[in-house]
Amino acid sequence: MSEINALLHAGLLVGDLARAKRFYEAVLGLTPSPARPELPYPGEWYDLPGGQQLHLMNLPNPDAHAVRPEHGGRDRHIALGVRDLEALKSRLQAAGMGFSVSKSGRAALFCRDPDGNTLEFVEIG
Repeated sequence: MSEINALLHAGLLVGDLARAKRFYEAVLGLTPSPARPELPYPGEWYDLPGGQQLHLMNLPNPDAHAVRPEHGGRDRHIALGVRDLEALKSRLQAAGMGFSVSKSGRAALFCRDPDGNTLEFVEIG
């Protein structure tokens, strides 16, 4: 039996921290965490409900030129719960961000952040 009992954070590489912050804060509505320690590279941390965090790391991306699958559900991704998927769709469209709905029929969608990181959003009420 596994000793793992929680996912504490997910770390995403970003090439332009200011651009990434605009997406995560203005479009997704996240608020920066004051808990990020002084690290040898720029970044931002966001606290999520349930005690998890999302870490943006402004570091070189070793996969920057990799070809990613068109549908985010067929790519590595993190899944985030949302209360209102329609409201999120509206915010993504207003920001000019493309997305695709889940092919499983669930109330979920996939989009890529400005750096190509895949995010899944699942409506959980």
